[in-house]
Amino acid sequence: MFSLVFALCLLAEPRLPEAWPAFLGAGSTVAEAESLPLQWTPTDNMAWVQPLPGHGQSSPVVWDNRLFVTSVEGPEKDTYYTICLDTGTGASIWKRSVANSAPVDNSYYVSRAAPTPVVDSERVIVFFESGDCVAYDHDGQLLWQRLLGSEQGLSPEFGIGSSPCQTESMFFVLLDYEGPGKLLGISKKTGETVWKIDRQPRRSWSSPAIVRADGQPHLVVSSAGTIDGYDPADGKLLWTFDDIGGNTGTTPIDSGAGRFLVGASPGRNGENAGSAAGSNCLMQISRQGDGWKVTKQWVAERVSPSWASPIMYRGVAYWINRAGVVTALDAATGEELYTERLKDSSWATPVGVGNRVYFFGKDGMVTVLAAGREFEVLSENESWNDQTLPEEESLGEESTERRRRAAAMFSKPTLYGVAIANETIYLRVGNAVLAARQ
Repeated sequence: MFSLVFALCLLAEPRLPEAWPAFLGAGSTVAEAESLPLQWTPTDNMAWVQPLPGHGQSSPVVWDNRLFVTSVEGPEKDTYYTICLDTGTGASIWKRSVANSAPVDNSYYVSRAAPTPVVDSERVIVFFESGDCVAYDHDGQLLWQRLLGSEQGLSPEFGIGSSPCQTESMFFVLLDYEGPGKLLGISKKTGETVWKIDRQPRRSWSSPAIVRADGQPHLVVSSAGTIDGYDPADGKLLWTFDDIGGNTGTTPIDSGAGRFLVGASPGRNGENAGSAAGSNCLMQISRQGDGWKVTKQWVAERVSPSWASPIMYRGVAYWINRAGVVTALDAATGEELYTERLKDSSWATPVGVGNRVYFFGKDGMVTVLAAGREFEVLSENESWNDQTLPEEESLGEESTERRRRAAAMFSKPTLYGVAIANETIYLRVGNAVLAARQ
């Protein structure tokens, strides 16, 4: 009888969906390392490769057996796509499109479907660099649509690169650029703005994140000279920190107990070099009387990330730059543990799972290191070759030397981001999603 009752209780308990619901996996379900592939090649342990229309720099998001991803197509980035794929087979379930409300020349030098969507049990919300924002249910039915770009008077030179983050009922969009910026709290159900904060002009591509401290969520924005903490319910400024610089491209990730890491680097022309040197650090949010304070706990002076955000995993903090140099530090003290170079440069943020840390190389080489205080390579995995990826149409010659250098960097297949769910590592390149699975 006891066994029967226990079995019935197990059957009655709702199954948690596999989820990678937002940029950098915020709110994801925990994967078991043993269920994920440690080794693969373009043909071994590669379950499927699904071509996508146009090109996109966003990461996939996953809810249960559905993967959602975005892209853009056309000579003036005319059409934005939202595509839903079956996570098991890669087959397309549905594809929806909207016209770009602010068309610009399609170029290697501008954002191309760069922001990552958010998804929950009821809807997927996609936000594009033009400010176009659309919500669909999981079957692709339109729920609401907004033209945030024209509503807020946006005119960024390269498009908005920030990805939204979310709570249960709201999502948050950061519109920081060289014009007057905004931070918006928007209802996920209706698409209506709940609150709006005006921000000073600044050029930044970082994304907001939810960090919990002492049981309360803080909407943390680390962007070009300040780190600001807001109450996600009403947009009230809870705290601010301005002894920072060069924090324009990485995103704070909740590291537990009110902690998060900041990544900072000098600009393309050396701007913010001085302040960036002291801005790669561990931050701590804590209560101060009836309010809050944020303090810098330690500084990593020898690191200089590019686009990959620093992560904390099993007591170790990891930074990696676009040259593929990994620096590991003791998360409690900031003591440097090792600095080593991997075989591939890196743009995507690494992910820790079980006793492994996955580092995603720009050209598709995924290096798996042992989690811990010593440098140990567990595997090096080539994800594609010239025969396994769909061919992508060239965008043609750029107009200036600066733009031609950017084109040379991005004209080849680039691993932009990942999602991990359903015992699978989903890899996003511009015109395809790949699924590595044991």
